[in-house]
Amino acid sequence: MNSGIHRPAEETLPPGVPPLEARNLWKSFRAGDGSELRVLEGVDLRVEVGEVVAVVGASGVGKSTLLHLLGALDRPTAGQVLLGGKSLAEMDDLALAEVRNRSIGFVFQFHHLLRDFSALENVAIPLLIRGVPRRDARERARSLLEAVGVVERAHHLPGQLSGGEQQRVAVARALANDPLVLLADEPSGNLDTAGSRRLHDLLFSLREQRGTSMVLVTHNLELARRADRILALREGRLHPTSSREV
Repeated sequence: MNSGIHRPAEETLPPGVPPLEARNLWKSFRAGDGSELRVLEGVDLRVEVGEVVAVVGASGVGKSTLLHLLGALDRPTAGQVLLGGKSLAEMDDLALAEVRNRSIGFVFQFHHLLRDFSALENVAIPLLIRGVPRRDARERARSLLEAVGVVERAHHLPGQLSGGEQQRVAVARALANDPLVLLADEPSGNLDTAGSRRLHDLLFSLREQRGTSMVLVTHNLELARRADRILALREGRLHPTSSREV
């Protein structure tokens, strides 16, 4: 537990198995009048080790819904999500909670840091939930804060941090348990231009150092164009899109 950047994902996966895969995902909701509202209609997605995939699309088309399914925050109406080759479909709620904590890192537009806990404590919490001894959890948290460039703010509360610093702490927390994949929903949507660029640089430096696989839902064209692939969500499905089209 002495490194801010853990083992590469390819060392933890069987050969040829992607960190994240979605097969024929469908998601419907029941509208207020009782009719069925289809949001996703057969989404397929395979994310390779170290690959960054950007998902773009108009507001309300289902990008966040897709991310919630990929992150085991919700269940699909049909289809399945595989994490490290293991299907989430048959897991009960307790097992899914463990998967979310140990194998998936989340970064949202709003950092969702616990305001009464320091930056160090916020990063250590996922480790403590996992059962890591407190001393080891704090050591790991400190090394991650160093990796994302805010170790000098380790003992500050979220309210004492800038927006960009808070998001860096959120990224460190997302990496605490060395997840197979990082999922980000508008990660820089609450930052100014300079803060956004610093956060984007951080995400891609982590990919280069650690082989972190990522799915980024974003309206930020600068961020989307840095991804290895851009997929547009429209009419319930993902469509390959060039950087010139976003």
